[in-house]
Amino acid sequence: MQKSWWMPALLIVMMVSLVSSSFQTSTAMGSEYPVVMNGETVVFETAPYQVGSTMMVPLREWAEALGASVQWDSSAHTATAALEGQEWKVTLHSSTTYRNGAPMELEQPATLQDGRMMVPLRAMSEALGYIVKWDSAQKQVLVDSENHFLPQVGSYEKLKSLLASTVEMNMSGGTLQLAESAVAMDSISKAKEASSADFSATNIQVQGVDEGDLVKTDGNYIYQVNGGRIIIAAATPADDLHIVATLDVQDVVQPTEIYVDDSFLIVVGSAPYRIQPQPLNEGKVQIQDLAMPRLSSHTTKAVIYSLENREKPTFVREVELEGGYVASRKIGESFYLVTNQYIDVYAIMNERKPIPAPFYRDTAQSEEPIQIGYEQIKYFPDFSGSSYLHVAGFRLNEEKEPVNVSTYLGAGEQVYASREHLYVTLTQYEEEKPSDAPDTKKKAISSLPVRPLKSTSQVYKFRLDEGKVRYAADGTVPGTPINQFAMDEHNGVFRIATTTGDMWRTDEYTSKNNLYVLDETMSITGQIEGIAPGERIYSVRFMGDKGYMVTFKTVDPLFALDLSDPTSPQVLGALKIPGYSDYLHPYDENHLIGFGKEAVEVTQKDSSGRAIGQPQAYYQGMKVALFDVSDMTQPIELFSETIGDRGTESELLYNHRALLFSKEKNLLAFPVTVAEISEANRKKMDPFSHGDFTFQGAYVYSLDPDNGFQLRGKVTHLTEEDRAKAGQSWYDSRKNVQRILYIGDTLYTLSPSEIRASDLNTLEPIQNVAIPEESGSGY
Repeated sequence: MQKSWWMPALLIVMMVSLVSSSFQTSTAMGSEYPVVMNGETVVFETAPYQVGSTMMVPLREWAEALGASVQWDSSAHTATAALEGQEWKVTLHSSTTYRNGAPMELEQPATLQDGRMMVPLRAMSEALGYIVKWDSAQKQVLVDSENHFLPQVGSYEKLKSLLASTVEMNMSGGTLQLAESAVAMDSISKAKEASSADFSATNIQVQGVDEGDLVKTDGNYIYQVNGGRIIIAAATPADDLHIVATLDVQDVVQPTEIYVDDSFLIVVGSAPYRIQPQPLNEGKVQIQDLAMPRLSSHTTKAVIYSLENREKPTFVREVELEGGYVASRKIGESFYLVTNQYIDVYAIMNERKPIPAPFYRDTAQSEEPIQIGYEQIKYFPDFSGSSYLHVAGFRLNEEKEPVNVSTYLGAGEQVYASREHLYVTLTQYEEEKPSDAPDTKKKAISSLPVRPLKSTSQVYKFRLDEGKVRYAADGTVPGTPINQFAMDEHNGVFRIATTTGDMWRTDEYTSKNNLYVLDETMSITGQIEGIAPGERIYSVRFMGDKGYMVTFKTVDPLFALDLSDPTSPQVLGALKIPGYSDYLHPYDENHLIGFGKEAVEVTQKDSSGRAIGQPQAYYQGMKVALFDVSDMTQPIELFSETIGDRGTESELLYNHRALLFSKEKNLLAFPVTVAEISEANRKKMDPFSHGDFTFQGAYVYSLDPDNGFQLRGKVTHLTEEDRAKAGQSWYDSRKNVQRILYIGDTLYTLSPSEIRASDLNTLEPIQNVAIPEESGSGY
C-alpha cells in the first residue's frame, strides 16, 4: 500500500517541476547556445535542448527567471504561468497553448525531460511580455524586457539635458526640424488580391496586415471618405445601388482614411486641440499641472463606430494622440497608430515657458486627456531631432480595455509592418570631414548642411502583440529608403534597400544603391553595396527569397536579387530599358508588373552640334510593363503599354492603394489623368513638351503573360461638357475617379461626386448614385 501511494505522488512532484521555450538549430539534442536574459547568462539545472529551430527549456526554472508564478493542474497535466496581467497556459504533449484565453499554436509541444516539463522558450517568453532575439554574431539567445533596452527620460530636467545636445549639434550642423514629419504613407509577402469572398480588398503590402484607404468594401456595402463625411452605400444588387448612410464626422475628426471589418468602421484623421491651458501653481511651475497646446496645432485620432446597423453606425470609442499622422495598421482585431509630435526645443532651452509632457485621450478610460509621465517616456540611443514618437495599440473587440501608448524621444519617417513587428526609420545626416580633420561630425535631421553629406537610417523595431507595442531592437544602415516597399521581413530577418550619396555628383560621393540584411538583433549579416552608381532607387519589391530593385537616371535598370542566403545576398541579373517604374507589383511568382513613366534620353548640343554636359532623361507618358523574371539572371520585358504623353499622371505612381488587380479575374485597373499631344503637333514638339488634357477616369485592362495588356475600356465620371470646357489642363475635380473595386461581376468606380456600377466584362453602366456636395465644403 505504501509503495503504491508514494510512486504516483513522486510522479506528481516531478511533474510540478515543469518548464518551457523556443529557438535555433537541430533535432532533440542538447542546446549549445547560451541564453542571455537582460544581459546576464542564465544557468539552468535542467539543460535546454533543441528540436529543430525550437529551444526547449524547463518551465518552472524559466518562469522563475522571468519573475512569473506557476500553477500546476495535475488532473489536466496543465501548467499556468502568470506575470503582470499576462497568463500563459500549456498542456503536456499539446501543441495548443492559451495566452490570456486565446489559443496559440506551438512549433513544438510541451514534453517531459527528466521529470520536468519542457516548453518552447520563445513562445513562453513572448506570451509573458518579453522580447526574444537570436544574436547571429554571438550565437546566443537574447531575452530582454523593454526597460532593459531603453533608458527613461525620467524628468523635465533630464529632457532638457537630452535636448540640449540636439540643439548644439543642429546649431552647427544645419537647421533644426521645425515641423512634424509629413511622411506620406506609401504602401506581400504577396499583394492581397481577392479574399475567399468574391470582392476586392485594398491593395496592401503584407497579407494579413491591413492598411487604411479612402474606400473599403465588405462585399455588400461600399464605404468612402468624402470630405468630412463617410458615405456608406448598399452595393448589391448593383442595379439597386444606393446610399444608406452619410456619417458626418468633421466636427470629430478630419478623415484621411478608413478601415472596415464585419463589426467596425475605423476613421483615421486629424483634429484640432481641445485642451485648454490650466492655471499655473504659485511659485515654482509644476510641469505635471500643465495642459496647454503645443506648437504642433493638431492631434491624430482613430474613431471607432459599430457597424451592427449600417444605416446608423454608432460611436464606440475614440483614441487620440498628439502629433502628426505617420502610419496605422490593422492586424486581425488589433489596431496600431503612429504619430510624430514636435517638441518646442527653443522654448524649453530658453525657458520662455515650461512645456508639458505629452498627452493622449482614450474614451474607454476617460473623456479627459491622460498625461504621459516623463518616467514613461524612453529615448533611443544616439537619438537626434526634436520630436516624440507615439506608438499606440488596442484591441477592437475589447471596448473597455485601455489603449497601450508607448512614447519615445525620437521621430519616425517610413513605416513597415509585418504581422509580428513594426519597423520605423529615421534619417540622419552627417557632414563628411577630411581624413585629417578632428572628429567633429555634426548630425541634423531633415537638413542639408555643407556638402558632401553622408546619410544613415536608424531603424527601430517594435514587437506587435495583440494591441500591445514593445520596443525590440534598433539598427543602423547607410542611406535612406524610398518608401515602405524598400523594407521587408522574411523568415526572421529584415531586409532594407537604400540610396546613399547624390546623383548630381561625379566623384566618390555620387549616389549608390544598397541592400542590407539584418538579423533579429538588427545587426547587419549580409549586404550588397554600390549598385548602379550615379542613379537612385525608384522602386523595390521583395518576394520571399527574391528581391527586385529599379534604379534610374537616364535608363531603367531592373535588378534581380537572390536573398536566399541572409549572409550573402547576390545580384543575379539586370535589365536596362527606357523609362522607370515607380511601383512594382507581383503578377505571380515568375512575373512582375511595373508602373511608372516612359522616358527619352536627350543630349544637349551647342550651335556646332557638339554635346554639352551629360545626357538628360525626360519623362513622357505613363508606362505599364510586364516582366518575366523566371530566369533571374536574364529578366525580360514581355509587354509594355504607354498611356498618353508628358503630363499624364496617376495616383498609383505614389500610392499603391490606387491599384485594383486580380489575376483570377484577369483584371487590372487604376485611375489616370491623361495628357496627349495631337498627331498634327507631334512632329513639332520636343521631349519637354506637355500634352493637352484628354481624359480622367479609370483605365481597365485584361492582363496575362501570353497576351499582355488588353485595354477593355475606360470609365469616366466627366461629361462631354466637362471635357469641352477643360482646355489644356485639368484640376482636382469632385468628378475625378479615385478608386476602382469589384464585387462579383460588377466594377465600381468612385469619385467624390458619384459611385458608378458597371458590368465587369463589358463596362456598360448598370447604375450610378450621385453624392451631394457637403454644405460649406471647400472641396
